[in-house]
Amino acid sequence: MIELSALLQTMPIHPEEVRTELFRNPNGVARKTADITSRHPDYRGKPTNGNALDVEVMNDFLARPAEMAKVARRIRDGLTTGEFQDLPQEAEEEDDYSAPEGRLLIRRHKSRERGKGLRKRKIDAVLCQGRQLACEACGFDFEATYGPRGAGYIECHHVVPLHEAGEGRTRLSDLALICANCHRMIHRRAPWPTPGELRNLIQETTNRNEARLPSSSETEPRR
Repeated sequence: MIELSALLQTMPIHPEEVRTELFRNPNGVARKTADITSRHPDYRGKPTNGNALDVEVMNDFLARPAEMAKVARRIRDGLTTGEFQDLPQEAEEEDDYSAPEGRLLIRRHKSRERGKGLRKRKIDAVLCQGRQLACEACGFDFEATYGPRGAGYIECHHVVPLHEAGEGRTRLSDLALICANCHRMIHRRAPWPTPGELRNLIQETTNRNEARLPSSSETEPRR
């Protein structure tokens, strides 16, 4: 279930806003697998509370097992190799395309309890050490860029996701202060890099870009 969860988290068809710490987590994947399994005609236990799509999936596998297994392997291979990560976006037929938005929705979901005072304690600890509130991955400083509006602001990230760590006590050393962009990049898809790993990735990318730039002697006009 853990391996399947990590694989499903890399599916590029889901928008970024739904990719929270609970997105396709092992418990959810195990539950969905049980929902589909309980729809098998030979299943003798009590069916779980799934949905109509679970029945369709099970029926497709029963009716076309070889074809469905081939599709599953194709999806797995595409995700493993990264082939599906850069799928082209569907082109809009009109430049002024519109879609309905703004409807008020009420959603119910489960999430891991978070210590409300941990972020403040982490920030206070950094300031007490005489350090700036700069992103631990890219070095971005909100106050340096936005002035008083950005003073004291930075996001707090659990280095080990709560859905992996489970219930327990969180130490300040388990937290990292990072900017919103780096926070998004870490949570974009599994496996999630640590702030240090993302910092190395940023540095490697910067070095590659600088290596591509022409030298000053190459850009000077010939006389």
